[in-house]
Amino acid sequence: MSDRRNFLKSTVIVAGGLVVGKATNALAKTGSLPSGIIYTAKDAGQWKKKIGSHAPKVSRDGKTVTILTSHPMTQKHYIVRHTLVADDGTVIGAKTFYPTDKKAISTYTLPDKPIKKLYATSFCNKHDFWMTEVEMG
Repeated sequence: MSDRRNFLKSTVIVAGGLVVGKATNALAKTGSLPSGIIYTAKDAGQWKKKIGSHAPKVSRDGKTVTILTSHPMTQKHYIVRHTLVADDGTVIGAKTFYPTDKKAISTYTLPDKPIKKLYATSFCNKHDFWMTEVEMG
């Protein structure tokens, strides 16, 4: 079980990094995310009824950023991971969750460098990869 969980965590980390990297390039070239790969509140595709419980909510207090996905955490259906990425592709932080966690909430400290946008991601084991873009101003 532990080996399977470690394999799944590694797979999610690698896949999440690749998706965010590819999405950032696609966004820069086209102005939109690839539909059906990354879901957002504005482009929820087949998961329109899942926006409230899957799109990550981002709050900021100074240099502290908190990501919350308002999603139930059960053995069969839960949020697997949050990742916070800066507009230059730097991964600011990530947190893996388990079905036994009470909430899918994570907190990160922003680096001292200037950041124009943040990308918060949330991965659900049943309803795919979600992202919320946050303008820093």
